[in-house]
Amino acid sequence: MSKARSKGDLPTKICARCGRPFAWRKKWRRDWENVRYCSARCRSDTRGADNAGRGHD
Repeated sequence: MSKARSKGDLPTKICARCGRPFAWRKKWRRDWENVRYCSARCRSDTRGADNAGRGHD
């Protein structure tokens, strides 16, 4: 059995919408290279109005 990674050892990215760092999640394992947003909220905020650079309230 392989040794599990600790949370501090997981890869991270910066959210394209809010600019906050977020860590790898198991549900993203097959598509991690294409993940750009930290949450559904950030992903949905990019559609429609131009909200770039505002971040979460």
